[in-house]
Amino acid sequence: MPHDRLAMALHTALGQLDADGRRHGAETVIAGVAAPADGRGPRFLVAGEGETGFLRMNANNYLGLSLHPAVIAAEDAAVRRFGTGPGAVRFISGTWEPHVALERRLAEFHRREAAMAFSSAYGAMLGVLPPLITDETAVVSDELNHNCIINAIRLARPRARFVYPHLDLAALEARLVEASSSCRRAIVVTDGVFSMRGDHAPLDAIVAIARRHDAAFAENVIVVADDSHGVGAFGATGRGTEERTDGAADILVATLGKAFGVNGGYVAASRTVIDYLRETAPQYVYSNPIAPGEAAAARAAIDLVDGATGRALLARLGEMTARFKTGLIRLGFETLPGDHPIVPLMVRDSHRTAALAQHLRRNRVLATGLNYPVVPRGSEEIRFQICADHTPVDIDEALDVLARFDA
Repeated sequence: MPHDRLAMALHTALGQLDADGRRHGAETVIAGVAAPADGRGPRFLVAGEGETGFLRMNANNYLGLSLHPAVIAAEDAAVRRFGTGPGAVRFISGTWEPHVALERRLAEFHRREAAMAFSSAYGAMLGVLPPLITDETAVVSDELNHNCIINAIRLARPRARFVYPHLDLAALEARLVEASSSCRRAIVVTDGVFSMRGDHAPLDAIVAIARRHDAAFAENVIVVADDSHGVGAFGATGRGTEERTDGAADILVATLGKAFGVNGGYVAASRTVIDYLRETAPQYVYSNPIAPGEAAAARAAIDLVDGATGRALLARLGEMTARFKTGLIRLGFETLPGDHPIVPLMVRDSHRTAALAQHLRRNRVLATGLNYPVVPRGSEEIRFQICADHTPVDIDEALDVLARFDA
């Protein structure tokens, strides 16, 4: 059956995305990975771009664990033992030994009673917030929270929804006071590390505010943190924003697909919360889990992070991040304070941001240009992401490319 009228409507919508500057366009296809050589870290072959590799500075693989031999070996062994896929959702027949072992290890790593894995961190947030939000719940959210939090709140339809200015704790507290007159439960939700800027939430202060107002709500004030960019890449032992700020959220959501280098998401919390979510989270109940091999690889990655290898990688990550930020400042570029490996180069102009992104690409450096309306007008940037498998040669190469930019 022809769909010409629908096709025309979709074509018009795509044209509007183009006009607004919001169309992602063609994806970069990674066609292979060249091993480190001559003082350089790995280089990535891009389909259609010849045999010369690219320096990748737009990946969340903060510790380089996706290419670590121990992680690859763990996945390979589990695939040979359990096969490539789970075969069903968890409550039917899709729970395998590696899933259970991974969840036990995650709970231990985060010093929580229990944890449960999802197919992605996005799915985890969509699975966590709606079951916990009732028609008598107020949700208070930072304005720069990730899209997964925004959509989870939309799905949940709380009684009251408040968005406070970024990191404005006085506004957060005022919203809790306002909500206490009409809601039995309050959920304060924040990113740990904010993905566009690399800054982080003061979880200790947020938790303290929640505790001050807890008695005003019949069903408590609960703090939920999505620390997908923090866990594994932040804190002396990789335990993320909680470790960095000495503040523990009631419910922690994070990912296996960034610093741990694998795939999937998870939530860590009290046993009661996890038991409840296993029964009520649609993204868990009705969706296949990550493959057993991925679960085994993730557990191996956590073991690496939680030991001497992890401490060495985190130290290396800090050194490379500092080297890059120092170099940006030396070249006269603007960046934001902080030592997370997300390093924004603030361009503050859409045309110049696009030109700089193209200049980097022509010189075999992959980095992400963020323009309005993805970021507010005047906050346009190139987002660089440093990884532990970058070398001083890599960092200096990227800085040299930036030094040659003239626009």
